[in-house]
Amino acid sequence: MAHLTSLLLLLCFLSFFASTFQAHRTTKPPQKEPSYLPTSYTGHLPQKKLFNTIDSCWRSNPRWALNRKTLADCAIGFGNAAVGGKNGAIYVVTDPSDDPIDPKQGTLRYGVIQTRPLWIIFRRDMVVKLENELIVNSYKTIDGRGVKVEIANGPCITVEGVSNVIIHGISIHDCKPGKAGLVRSTEEHVGHRLGCDGDGISVFASSNVWIDHCYLARCSDGLIDITHASTGVTVSNNYLTDHDKVMLLGHSDSFTADKDMQVTVVFNHFGPGLVQRMPRVRYGYAHVANNMYDEWLMYAIGGSSNPTILSEGNYFMASNDPSSKQVTKRETNEDSNFWKNWKWRTSKDVFGNGAYFVPSGLGSCSPLYSRSQLFWVAQGSFVPFLTSDAGPLKCVVTKAC
Repeated sequence: MAHLTSLLLLLCFLSFFASTFQAHRTTKPPQKEPSYLPTSYTGHLPQKKLFNTIDSCWRSNPRWALNRKTLADCAIGFGNAAVGGKNGAIYVVTDPSDDPIDPKQGTLRYGVIQTRPLWIIFRRDMVVKLENELIVNSYKTIDGRGVKVEIANGPCITVEGVSNVIIHGISIHDCKPGKAGLVRSTEEHVGHRLGCDGDGISVFASSNVWIDHCYLARCSDGLIDITHASTGVTVSNNYLTDHDKVMLLGHSDSFTADKDMQVTVVFNHFGPGLVQRMPRVRYGYAHVANNMYDEWLMYAIGGSSNPTILSEGNYFMASNDPSSKQVTKRETNEDSNFWKNWKWRTSKDVFGNGAYFVPSGLGSCSPLYSRSQLFWVAQGSFVPFLTSDAGPLKCVVTKAC
């Protein structure tokens, strides 16, 4: 009997030792907090890479370079219908030089002015210094994946009176005003331009436009301006930094045609050194969702002329300046009775270091997306992960990006 009892005790001990050893063997070491997280972040780190809705559509495919045009199926929000050059040929930029009037084949300008749809890619790393504004024709994709492409130190991109344009994976910085003069906009047309303001990307009277995974900084005017009744636009996965007036939606308080504007601003990282307009909205509707905000210097989201703004699932981290804690700013000289009916709402947002949002208005503020435009908006606490790859990606051919 004593022998049987000893045997049972030995079996119990071996079972306990085996289970304890297995538990220790499978326990993962603690993860180091990524450097992009705010120092105040206290949430749990995911166990694997967390792609946002757009990136999960294409980035895990190691054959992305052979299937570039599938990117056009990945847009969400109001710019979902932007097909760019999906239905056209591949055009390869081989020459970084520029001639605004008579562009050479192989240059970026030669590709973007063509009437036919084109998916424009780049043979190698290059810095394109434009001699005047780059006027992009309809049904074009500018795709910088796989190389490092910069448009810098001169006039930059104009999307005017066209539709179906995708701009992806480009660094656009230090943009300068364009001079008055002749600029070719199509194969057949050269027109006299009065000179551009020095925006990074100007979207003017256009529709179905998607700006994704770009870097924008230090331009003479705005980084992104969307004006003159432009609509059906998504601005996503971009990294924006070192600038004053960041993003303007709507031309002026007197331009009422912008009431039909619909823009989605999603998964962007508004980085250090930004002052205001992230975005600033006139008339129209802006869905601002799952964006990261790092210590704006004046305000983050502003507007005038009764725009509708839904701030949903964003991560707002205020600076230490006690005068810059408010996320919102109404651009009006009137008192609160003037703007109290403007529909500005916050939902699922995270506010850090004293940041706060002043809501207004009654009734529904939902974006009323179609089924193809609709996407799930995460809680603001997930935003540091969803925006961690904002800006151009370092994609390598034959590997997942």
